[in-house]
Amino acid sequence: MQPVKGIALKLCAVMMFIIMSALIKATADHVPSGEAVFFRSFFALPVILGWLVMRGDLATGLKVTSPMGHFWRGFVGTAAMGLGFTALGLLPLPEATALGYAAPLLTVIFAAMFLDERVGMFRIGAVLLGLAGVIIVLSPRLTAFGDETVQTMQAVGALCALMGATCAALAQIYIRKMVATEQTSAIVFYFSVTSTLLSLITLPFGWVMPEPRELVLLVSAGLLGGLGQIFLTSSYRFAHASVVAPFDYASMIFALGIGFLIFDEVPTGTMLAGAALVILAGIIIILRERQLGLKQGRARARSIRTPHG
Repeated sequence: MQPVKGIALKLCAVMMFIIMSALIKATADHVPSGEAVFFRSFFALPVILGWLVMRGDLATGLKVTSPMGHFWRGFVGTAAMGLGFTALGLLPLPEATALGYAAPLLTVIFAAMFLDERVGMFRIGAVLLGLAGVIIVLSPRLTAFGDETVQTMQAVGALCALMGATCAALAQIYIRKMVATEQTSAIVFYFSVTSTLLSLITLPFGWVMPEPRELVLLVSAGLLGGLGQIFLTSSYRFAHASVVAPFDYASMIFALGIGFLIFDEVPTGTMLAGAALVILAGIIIILRERQLGLKQGRARARSIRTPHG
């Protein structure tokens, strides 16, 4: 293991995803979210294919055991992306990022519901803490219904962000089930294929011809999304998940900087307080899962040694 290299790769991935989100946000006033999903997904494909060729995995890395598993993972993942892109067009970048942090909290709940994973009181408490943070971030937006149009649309954006986080958590549940039989490269590749095709369903609902500047931004978003996925996947080859996972929350620092410098967005104290609670809860869950993983590893080691000792 090379933890420093793994952390560096993870930070690069996080930076690429935030820049990608900023590029999507910059086009959101004119380009529908379904069309943005198409560009994000389609132009990620050549990057992912090139990566597989460089690794020599093209022949074996795309084999599929469960086609329907890939479809349903792609379906909920595409819904998460579309809802997230809609939120980016209606909310400040840091706020949309903070609400997206609800996904790992909801993953804990869904894992207990659908995968029969045991969730102790410690993690339940962390989830409740995180959800309290989400409510704090949401609270100014939920009071905006019925007020002026701008505030109402921001409230819609907040709900889209939360629904997107829910779909992202469901996608993680599918991935947890699929990794037992599917290769990571296949999961990454066929998600981009599925989301590209599903995004075409939105074609009759108002796609536009992007202006040259918008076209450059959208293509760049797709390329960065593909590169970010590769850097993210590679980071787990050099460090344990429990080491690199907390660096997801570096995205808030990047989002605050880009939001302020590019979009003139000044975060509110309420948003920062809620985001801090969500981040704290996420880190608690990550550390707890690491502790449980170490205990299970020691238990397996003892069970292996016992028959011979």
